[in-house]
Amino acid sequence: MKFERTQNATKNIIAGVSLKLYQIIVPFLMRTVMIYTLGIQYLGLNTLFSSVLQVLNLAELGVGSAMVYSMYRPIVENDRKKICALLQLYHLYYRIIGCAILAIGLAILPFIPNLVKGDVPDGINLYVLYLLNLLATVCTYLLYAYKSSLFMAHQRNDVISKVTFAVNTVQYLVQAALLLLFKNYYAYLIVSLVCGIAVNLVVALCASKTYPFYRPEGRLPSDEIRAINRKVRDLFTSKVGSVIVDSADTIVISAFLGLTVLAVYQNYFYILSSIAGFIAIIFSSCSAGIGNSLIVETEAKNFHDLKKFTFIIMWISGFCTAAMLCLYQPFMEIWVGSEYCLDYSIVICLGVYFYVLEINRLLNIYKDAAGLWHEDRWRPLVTALSNLAMNLLTVQFWGLYGVILSTVLSTLFIGMPWLLHNIFTTLFDRKRLSGYLRTLAGYTVVTAAICIVTCLVCSIPHWSAWPTFFFRAGVCVVLPNLLYLVIFARSPEFADSLLLADKITKGRIPPLAEFARKASGDGQ
Repeated sequence: MKFERTQNATKNIIAGVSLKLYQIIVPFLMRTVMIYTLGIQYLGLNTLFSSVLQVLNLAELGVGSAMVYSMYRPIVENDRKKICALLQLYHLYYRIIGCAILAIGLAILPFIPNLVKGDVPDGINLYVLYLLNLLATVCTYLLYAYKSSLFMAHQRNDVISKVTFAVNTVQYLVQAALLLLFKNYYAYLIVSLVCGIAVNLVVALCASKTYPFYRPEGRLPSDEIRAINRKVRDLFTSKVGSVIVDSADTIVISAFLGLTVLAVYQNYFYILSSIAGFIAIIFSSCSAGIGNSLIVETEAKNFHDLKKFTFIIMWISGFCTAAMLCLYQPFMEIWVGSEYCLDYSIVICLGVYFYVLEINRLLNIYKDAAGLWHEDRWRPLVTALSNLAMNLLTVQFWGLYGVILSTVLSTLFIGMPWLLHNIFTTLFDRKRLSGYLRTLAGYTVVTAAICIVTCLVCSIPHWSAWPTFFFRAGVCVVLPNLLYLVIFARSPEFADSLLLADKITKGRIPPLAEFARKASGDGQ
């Protein structure tokens, strides 16, 4: 069985973009309602408990990634018996994981108040809030979570997106009513718990209907179980690393700077993570296709695809970085007021962080799709521990600057070089690495120059927030993309990207293919 990789990726991207738009706009409105009905500190509480529960999710150990990866080849070979046995093993592991998270979560309950510096909202019981969040996490593992792996392994994330869209609609409507009418934060969390359970149940029903021949039954040979366990064990350090990087910043800010500072920072990070979420749709929609390609295509073809995806991500993330640098401050003034704006130097740090994050994420997609967890098992942990150590040191002297810069420096100077080494010594020919590094460096220089030019143009007028925002938005839409087009119009990667876009649109935009062919011919 060979995937219709482009067709499936297109479905996933369309469904993912639609869902992401919804998940940005509606939660943004919910955050706004919460700020003006309950106060900004509640946003800090939301973020803090999400980060604590991310740490508890270490018990998952990367089982999901290992199991989805293990399904790629049986799906290609149409080995239904093996897929059923994998589901049975997955089901067992998730039951164990759910119980482990519950036990560990209850054990750390007495230490929860130590994670908040001072400014807890009146009438709030941290223990009750934590237990509600813990219960929501445990239920996701105990209630058929393993069945979603069927959609992910078959590159049908669009089904999960549609279910999430429908359930979230009900969730947000009920939560908005509760905040506006009763201003009850506990009821708000209970609705999240119920709807999280509903998503799991509905996805499980859809999986049973779509793949009725896949049931959790049978047993894998002992050697295959050991092989999967080795993958899970190797993924553990990756899981530890990613959780520390994602959660350490939040927990350190809450413990050292307080909930108010955390909430203000999270307003900025919400925008960054929302934009990153759009780009992640491309990654997640293509990951199964990349895994399939790594099995059935040549090394040269896969490296060619890596260069193409690097170019696409560079353009998209560079454009987004320029827009963030220009639009953050006027947008925040409009949304929450100038009293909740951070210094522009923090904005620059966030822009650098975003660009580094996206390039690093692309490399991780190839690592995960190829299953290079054993070779990469120590890198995430060492990177994350370095980040945590720098966080704890620098936050005491430089506050938020230290927290953000710690993450950037640990990723840029420890994580990425190590990851590139692992990929180019196991997946691609090592001789290709120097050329790829030159390409990355060139892209970075071009992106930095485009960001500087865009910021200079946007800084010319000095108007109030609304006119400034719309003027800068217009400049950001046109200028960075025009500059990228002028610089890269004759490059082979640009032509390849256009051909991919033409394939995705199924030739519905005739000038696209013609432009791609001309660009490819000129680039030779």
